[in-house]
Amino acid sequence: MKINVQVGDHLFTATLEDNTAADAFFEMMKKAPVVIEMRDYSGFEKVGSLGARLPASDRQTTTHEGDIVLYNGNQIVMFYGSNSWRYTRLGAIDDLSGFKDALGSGDVTVTFSAA
Repeated sequence: MKINVQVGDHLFTATLEDNTAADAFFEMMKKAPVVIEMRDYSGFEKVGSLGARLPASDRQTTTHEGDIVLYNGNQIVMFYGSNSWRYTRLGAIDDLSGFKDALGSGDVTVTFSAA
């Protein structure tokens, strides 16, 4: 499944994983775009509360730039660097051109919507 990920004025597409968490996330997007205020964390990721819980299937994962994951069942994390932790993979940005610059160094508003 493809989704749109808008970071400020920049629009990206992402491909969702084939799992129950990604399916539930997509169902939320079909009802209305999901807008998340994301804060910078540790200089390699943006994290924000989803405001709902998704079915998690966490496992040890090494992330890379462009990965979108679920943390703690209710937090969306987008990576512009790398980390290794227990996450549920949700998807990944398709084309990373300009992605890190769009995220910037501060807080951002990210809108996830069905493509």
